[in-house]
Amino acid sequence: MSGLELFAAALGVIAVWLTVRQNPWCWPIGLVMVLLYSWIFFEVKLYSDMLLQVVYAGLQIYGWWQWTQGSATHGKRHVTLLDGKSIALGLAVGAVGSLLLGAAMAHWTDAAQPWLDAALTGFSLVAQLWMAQKRLQCWPLWIALDIIFVGLFIYKAMYLTAGLYGLFALLAVHGWRTWRTDPALRT
Repeated sequence: MSGLELFAAALGVIAVWLTVRQNPWCWPIGLVMVLLYSWIFFEVKLYSDMLLQVVYAGLQIYGWWQWTQGSATHGKRHVTLLDGKSIALGLAVGAVGSLLLGAAMAHWTDAAQPWLDAALTGFSLVAQLWMAQKRLQCWPLWIALDIIFVGLFIYKAMYLTAGLYGLFALLAVHGWRTWRTDPALRT
């Protein structure tokens, strides 16, 4: 554990807590966190996770714009539900992306866990996109991913980050419960 990992983890807790509360400041704080984690994951040879953090940086900017300027009425963006077809499409894109990235990481790098890391990356991108769009279904996907991330980070002896992702899983449960009861929830 390094001071950098500790600082990034603290920012992560703040960012997810703000997300649960639907506070748009979750996005710039999250941007700093993902940039720090891109370096941390590079150091431990979790290259897919490193690339994920770089993509997250762009998604942090997209999410900030979506939550502050991106609604049709330029007002507050409301929590919405995805239909079954959209969920299936998102998960299929996550699976294909996972397979392609896993093959690339297994073939061209010395990645520590190329297939698992790639799968977590592919589906995390789907969850992050759904979160930026305030789709309720982002939370159950985050819960599953965060639990698997905990195991990966324990395996890599990244105990602080494993604890962070355990906390993320609990916050995701809270986010799911909170967003489900949002009176502005739209189908």
